[in-house]
Amino acid sequence: RTVEPLEYYRRFLKENCRPDGRELGEFRTTTVNIGKCLCSITTADGSALVKLGNTTVICGVKAELAAPAVDSANKGYIVPNVELPSLCAERFRSGPPGEEAQAASQFIADVIENSQMIVKEDLCIANGKLAWVLYCDIICLDYDGNLLDASVFALLAALKNVQLPLVTINEETGLSEVNLKQKNPLIIRKHPVATSFAIFDDTLLIVDPTAEEEDLATGTVTIVTDEDGRLCSVHKPGGSPLTGAKLQDCITRAITRHKEVKKLIDKVIKSITPK
Repeated sequence: RTVEPLEYYRRFLKENCRPDGRELGEFRTTTVNIGKCLCSITTADGSALVKLGNTTVICGVKAELAAPAVDSANKGYIVPNVELPSLCAERFRSGPPGEEAQAASQFIADVIENSQMIVKEDLCIANGKLAWVLYCDIICLDYDGNLLDASVFALLAALKNVQLPLVTINEETGLSEVNLKQKNPLIIRKHPVATSFAIFDDTLLIVDPTAEEEDLATGTVTIVTDEDGRLCSVHKPGGSPLTGAKLQDCITRAITRHKEVKKLIDKVIKSITPK
């Protein structure tokens, strides 16, 4: 495994299994905690912690008020940021965001935009005067591959936990008034879920790759779908090409995975909702 890691992996792949005991199409154990069970970020307006095997990601959403942009007077803002601190893996260094963190942040921004999970017009309070800004900080606490799946999952779970106070503008003073006693959940229009695959030897597909598998793979691809089975995004940063049939196989598997993740989120939200 140390001297010839790829050959070591190939022995398992020939038997349609992996060194950690999973089948090629099997995901790692997935868990999610939402909201108040996360005492570590009580200052967030919404929060979630997702574990995908050993990969652990936390997401906190902070809502602030701001003036809309001049060219988007009826829209609010969503600002995602993915952090890969040095504590999550030896491969990352302290300091400014590295290339992988920047790429992940852009991927999350694209998923928000393409899926229309939140319509920015819904964040507008007063046209041209006031809108919500959602700062979505996604921090990896433990990195063992498949950051994108865990990040999208944590983001969705945290956003579903957000409660925004009622905000009105006083006509006499022109100032905003915030009613913290009256809060409403954020409007989530779509529920995107990411499903990632690693490609071995240009042909073999495995789901939910670990960090070691990502390093050995000849390519990766991430498929994002919503609850209607609609394809929201295909993220393929170079590597081995995929045939149309292989890509369709990935999309089919991603749709199945979406149902599993949605069921998991719904179950956790139901358990924390006051009766």
